[in-house]
Amino acid sequence: MTNQSNAPVIKEVLLDAPAQKVWEAITDKKKMKEWYFDVSDFKPEVGFEFTFEGGDPQGDIYVHLCKVTEVIPGRKLVHSWRYEGYEGNSFVSWELFPEGDKTKLVLTHTGLDTFPADNKAFARENFNMGWTEITGTNLPQYLAKN
Repeated sequence: MTNQSNAPVIKEVLLDAPAQKVWEAITDKKKMKEWYFDVSDFKPEVGFEFTFEGGDPQGDIYVHLCKVTEVIPGRKLVHSWRYEGYEGNSFVSWELFPEGDKTKLVLTHTGLDTFPADNKAFARENFNMGWTEITGTNLPQYLAKN
């Protein structure tokens, strides 16, 4: 049984930072830990695999298994996103568009319909809430401080 909604979650935000600074925030393990997740390690290289733990609103912890699938340095990063012990595989795309001294970030999370629909943690609205907080609050706050 899979999630009924196959629509991707898309978040578009204008960040008050140059693209290079945003790129570093999304590709440097130490910087990622400050606003995103504490990833096992990270390199923006196709084929690089990384893991991290993340929870749901009910407090359950899920091990995320990810693999970088596309890199255009300073512009685009795509990686898979799946969960240890569960069916499904999705993809997260981070695209950066310089706009003067600001950067438009377009985050697209596709394949949510491949996760088990009977697990509420994998509901599209949870991904929508999570990405809203990550791209709309956590990342802008990190960039403002650093």
